Amino acid sequence: MKLVTGIVASLVIGSLSFGAFAAKEIQKEDVAKMSLTKLGSITTSKTTSPMDAKRDLSKKADEMGGMYFVVIAGEKNEKTVHANADVYK
Repeated sequence: MKLVTGIVASLVIGSLSFGAFAAKEIQKEDVAKMSLTKLGSITTSKTTSPMDAKRDLSKKADEMGGMYFVVIAGEKNEKTVHANADVYK
C-alpha cells in the first residue's frame, strides 16, 4: 500500500513541476509592457478542444525555448481546432 501511495505522490508532484515550467499564454497588450522578444510562430491543428490546443501550443512554445505565447488566430470546425500563436521570451 505504501508503494502505491508513493507512486501516486510522485506522479502528482511530477505533473505539478512540469506545469510550473510550461509556457504561459498572455495577451497581445502584455508583450509591449513586458518588453518581450519574439522567437517565432507556432501552429496546432490536430486537437479536438480549445484546451487541448492551448496545451499543444504551450508545449511547442517550450520546445522553442519560449516562456510565453500569444494566440493570434483560432478556428474550430466539426472535428478539430486550429490555432496559431506567436512565441516570446
